[in-house]
Amino acid sequence: MTPPRLALVPGEPAGVGPELCLRLIQRPRDYALTAYADPRSLRAAAEALNLPLKLLRPDQAALRPGELSLVEIPQATVPAFGEPDPGNAAAVIQALREAAQACLSGACDGLVTGPVHKAAINEGGIPYTGTTELLAAQAGREVVMMLANDIVRVALATTHLPLREVADAIVPDALTRTLRIVDAALRSDFGIAAPTIAVLGLNPHAGEAGHLGHEEIEVIEPVLAALRAEGMRLIGPLPADTAFLPAKLRGFDAVLAMYHDQGLPVLKYSGFERAVNLTLGLPYPRVAVDHGTALDLAGRGLADPSSLIAAAETCARIVRSRAHGGGTHSGGAHNSSAHTGATP
Repeated sequence: MTPPRLALVPGEPAGVGPELCLRLIQRPRDYALTAYADPRSLRAAAEALNLPLKLLRPDQAALRPGELSLVEIPQATVPAFGEPDPGNAAAVIQALREAAQACLSGACDGLVTGPVHKAAINEGGIPYTGTTELLAAQAGREVVMMLANDIVRVALATTHLPLREVADAIVPDALTRTLRIVDAALRSDFGIAAPTIAVLGLNPHAGEAGHLGHEEIEVIEPVLAALRAEGMRLIGPLPADTAFLPAKLRGFDAVLAMYHDQGLPVLKYSGFERAVNLTLGLPYPRVAVDHGTALDLAGRGLADPSSLIAAAETCARIVRSRAHGGGTHSGGAHNSSAHTGATP
């Protein structure tokens, strides 16, 4: 197939996103990149890091080190490194929307996004809860957030909710929909013909047979039983404190956590630098970095590009997997290359 065509959005122009993009394009690659950004921010990052940058037209494939195709998204200002300007909020959102639209229209095959600054966007007068939610609304799709590194994939049944609200959000319809999306993505995006998903309980010890909570008995177990009857391979509900033991993880293709801080601390401890954030359920692959704007590091050349590199490699691999129909191996005990960007 032709090289995957990836749309690249640097994110907050005052953060490390532009310079990470510059670091990314210095590497040999087998996918084409088109940035949706203001060229002034990219050139400022190139100058700060003393890295080569050759900007091409959107119709020119950027495959060589130092090259980057560009769709210009003018910003109100070119902010100083580390100092977000709320006046640029509209440009940040426009870049995300135009890049996503290019994927929806077929002009690009996948979307890679850098870190945005939520406070600056909201201070700029644009209500914004997150890029995942923005892309889901634009595409009209139900989505699931998954984070992955070379050790484990963790999907979330709920995302950014206060703990007081989590239990009420664990309902049969939502849990069923989430597991269907995760199962389908493991097949199409990761090439796993029969994925095995570990499902965590909500309560300590997965409820201890009802002594520590009833959500497992009343909600989670019936959903798992119904989906198993359809042929899905689901393990659980499992106690979260032992589900991530290495011997157990070798038998799982993904873990579904009930809430944000139940699963993500383990993932980030096991390999934060190479972790990526995937939005499952979109018509196109979207992979983001798993870190923030790092304003204190911006413009200094100290930011680690590993997560953005992994995001681009993962996105390109998913494009190829979807093109070949997915489902290339049986699942279960998998090797580390299946998790993020390395080619199996």
